[in-house]
Amino acid sequence: MNPKDIARKAYYHPLRRNIILIIIFVSFIPLIVVSSGILFQMHTIYQEKVRMHLETLVKKHKQNIDHFLVERQNNIAFLVDEYTYDHLSKSENLAALLHKLQGTYGRVFSDIGVVRADGEQVSYAGPYLLESAQYNDAEWFQAAFQADTYTSDVFLGLRGFPHFIVTARRFENGQPWILRATVDFLAFNDVVENIQLGQTGFAYIINQTGALQTRTAGRPVLEGRTYQELFRESDRLSEEDILSVIRQDSSGSELIYVAGMLKDNHWALILQQDKRDAYQDLNRTRNIAILVFGLGGIAIITMALVLSRGMITRIASADQEKEIMSQQIIESGHLASLGELAAGIAHEINNPVAIMVEEAGWIEDLLEDEAFRESESLEEFKRALAQIRKQGIRARDITHKLLSFARRSDSRVDQVDVNDLIKEVVSLSAQQAKYNNVEIDTRLLERLSAIRASQTELQQVLFNLINNAIDALDKQGGTIEVKTWQSSHSEVRFHVRDDGPGIPEANLHRIFEPFYTTKPVGKGTGLGLSICYGIINKMGGDIVVSSKVGEGTCFEVRLPVNAPEPSNENAAADKSYKP
Repeated sequence: MNPKDIARKAYYHPLRRNIILIIIFVSFIPLIVVSSGILFQMHTIYQEKVRMHLETLVKKHKQNIDHFLVERQNNIAFLVDEYTYDHLSKSENLAALLHKLQGTYGRVFSDIGVVRADGEQVSYAGPYLLESAQYNDAEWFQAAFQADTYTSDVFLGLRGFPHFIVTARRFENGQPWILRATVDFLAFNDVVENIQLGQTGFAYIINQTGALQTRTAGRPVLEGRTYQELFRESDRLSEEDILSVIRQDSSGSELIYVAGMLKDNHWALILQQDKRDAYQDLNRTRNIAILVFGLGGIAIITMALVLSRGMITRIASADQEKEIMSQQIIESGHLASLGELAAGIAHEINNPVAIMVEEAGWIEDLLEDEAFRESESLEEFKRALAQIRKQGIRARDITHKLLSFARRSDSRVDQVDVNDLIKEVVSLSAQQAKYNNVEIDTRLLERLSAIRASQTELQQVLFNLINNAIDALDKQGGTIEVKTWQSSHSEVRFHVRDDGPGIPEANLHRIFEPFYTTKPVGKGTGLGLSICYGIINKMGGDIVVSSKVGEGTCFEVRLPVNAPEPSNENAAADKSYKP
């Protein structure tokens, strides 16, 4: 890689990187802000929706369980109000009442009994051998004799199976007694176990000490600290209020706990669900949003890469065009300087050549004098003077043409005779062609239509094409054919053909590119044919090249007879070839 390419890469690489970063930054910031806002709003709304749904579910089932407990309590209270102690103290009467209760409510009540103040059960109906059972030391018994109605916690008791008791207290002859009934644990547990939600949501009941009042099917439940917090909160709320908290379990998973208080805030109905399960739809939506965001990010990055490449290509092209124009200006300056130099030299040569021609004529007149007529070398003198006069006139004509060419520097569009222009350029290039052992053969069509063009610019095209042909033939010599013809009334054509080594086919498509040259380093800038292409294109014409290796090269120029004058806006843009 040459130093110029390294410098170009060092300039455009940071520029492209900055463009990519700006596009990505400007595109990602709104995307991140909008996406974050939408996701946050969605999370807030969905979180509120889940909370309300769980609280509504707990409140509904809390009412059902409260209704179940109150109804069981009312069943027992109705019996003590309806029947006397004497009636209920007979076991056969209790058995009949238990049969009616089970017939009405199913297996909700498993047994029933009457207990005196001293803790002895005086009558009993049920499947267990609990006649004359002593409950004086039982915790539920102590609490039951302190209230008109009472519902105990779940305990094992004498039967060794989970159950809880509802009681109603009455007085007989000033002595308290209670009617107690055992609520079937399985029937009560079914009411709670039917509460299922999602894949991990389930419900259970605990008391103030954290003891389970229902089964949990082996699933983990609240830690002691969490349920104590719930019961502390419940002291400040009514029984209708629902509490919800989110806590981590021992494995680090976040769990949602929603609690409703039962039995005068002595029990709590807990609905427990894994947060990931509760927010499953939200998480799925979030994942889709992240996927869309990722795809959008990839699209933005891809767009940034493509746009940056396109922009850098356009910038590089503009810079190259600017460099071409700078080179053209430099070359135009060189040509102007050379023109001025050639004009000065031609002017300086023209004066002594004129004097030389005049003196030759004067000497020729002197030879006519009688003193020289008899000289033996008279004829030799006349031949030499004629040759001096002839070559002097020839030198004068060449200097006149050189002066004419050097002073013709404007690019105004005018009527141009292509044949005359070719003759003038060929005469000026004849000496260089002769030096390179090259013969220029002109085949010009008579009565060729004049075209509207800049004589100076068209002259420059001809000089470039002829000089390139001479350079191609080099010292080996050869023939250059300059031919004009007219394919129609609206188009004039001419070509410059040489029988040199030709151009490889792989290089033909680049022949008009700026700075592309096959000449040795220092012998060409690669701008000549690019400038020719721009000039012909500006005139509304076309220039094509055909070549075969070993046979030669032909540049054909096609120009319209009445070409429109180019606008000032497009004149500069068409100065260079654009592949």
